[in-house]
Amino acid sequence: MRQPILKFIFTSGLLYSFCLPTSYAQSENDFNNSRKSATPIDFQFAAETATKAVVHVKVSTSAKTVYSQSPFGNGFFEQFFGPQQYILPPQSGSGSGVIIDADGHIVTNYHVIANADKITVTLSDGTSKQAKLIGTDMTTDLAVLKVEENNLSYLKFSNSDQVKLGQWVLAIGYPLNLDVTVTAGIVSAKSRNIGIHKNQQNAIESFIQTDAAVNPGNSGGALVNSNGDLVGINAAISSPTGSYAGYSYAIPSNIVKKVSGDIIQYGKVQRAFLGINPKDIKTATEEEIKKYHLDDIQGVAIVGVSKSGAAEQAGLRIGDIIQAVNQVKVHSVPSLLEQIARYHPKDEVEISYWRDGQSNTSLVTLKSNAENSSQQALFGATYRFLTVQEKKQYGINNGILITDKGTGPLAQQSNIQKGFIITTINDMAIANEEQIATAINNKNFIQIGGFYPGQRGNYYYSFQINE
Repeated sequence: MRQPILKFIFTSGLLYSFCLPTSYAQSENDFNNSRKSATPIDFQFAAETATKAVVHVKVSTSAKTVYSQSPFGNGFFEQFFGPQQYILPPQSGSGSGVIIDADGHIVTNYHVIANADKITVTLSDGTSKQAKLIGTDMTTDLAVLKVEENNLSYLKFSNSDQVKLGQWVLAIGYPLNLDVTVTAGIVSAKSRNIGIHKNQQNAIESFIQTDAAVNPGNSGGALVNSNGDLVGINAAISSPTGSYAGYSYAIPSNIVKKVSGDIIQYGKVQRAFLGINPKDIKTATEEEIKKYHLDDIQGVAIVGVSKSGAAEQAGLRIGDIIQAVNQVKVHSVPSLLEQIARYHPKDEVEISYWRDGQSNTSLVTLKSNAENSSQQALFGATYRFLTVQEKKQYGINNGILITDKGTGPLAQQSNIQKGFIITTINDMAIANEEQIATAINNKNFIQIGGFYPGQRGNYYYSFQINE
């Protein structure tokens, strides 16, 4: 029988956009004993408490005139026919949000409010307020809003590291434009990477997977434990139809707490980097699994280290297998990224790792790669990362500037010029050294994309690295 194809879908109403686990008792006595010791869970308190802090988020965009750009970048068609244009009609959609303090700060998903011209929040008592967008973080798909209201009911953050498989949780939101809705399920997996942000630079995917029913409109809503504390923000479903099919995914509360706190305090996320290219058994080749002993040792292998990065300066090297961050075990790349994502640049963390048959620990001072202005080498050329002002000037979120094309393979096999701004390598957006290492890892053929300031259109250069 042909199997249906699962699609991972955001669960907001604007962008349309998850089998119950079973176990066998070893014996009838074991089963009966477990039933006798089990305490029934009452969700009434959690539901009544949490629903007061979950809001309906409605967004709208105005009609826009969009001008097309010549794919050749030289304005040839525009010279004869003029620029092509078309009208995007007004759009509207909805999702959910969670009040996180009494002052009116609300967390929701970035994809719920992306490109919105107007954001309206309806509180649990039916009152509607226009919300102000405080800040966003596309890498975690989170956004923070604010309404001018005091003494609001809000949810307390729970420690998502302590969430256990099989634990009961409630999903609360406004699905399908219904009033606030509560569904129950269990945590069926942790540290899930579903690839929904695969085209987003520096994306962090380490979802809590549950079987609580989630549908379009639930995005940005709360995932709470039986005490009514926040353990995650619902973000996506996997479905062959676009509606709930058994699996839903939530962003862990520890990430939500850190990201929202940064946005409220600084206006943007203060992202820390370890400075490595990581691999786990799920993404490694057979050769890598054998080389780094990933089938024997649980953890994440270091297959690349950024020059002068945090890991290198702390003595970590290629071949080490990271097993814990501040004594929290990591078993996959998503779980490692989740742990690092909760820290700030200049924070010191303890990395536990396996090297040459022995367990070791190192104190690593994390760094920020976002504003790296030092000169570095890339395929024989030297480059630096764009400043905030330059990115704003060019209207881009990422990029590196070629300051000298050098005499390496990039210069020898292409006519690239000094001043070229690289935005992608092998179709992957580039904003830091980790992205560069990932984009070129184990590849012999390289394609660089970008533009020259002051010239129209994008340019692509291709070349080979001699191994």
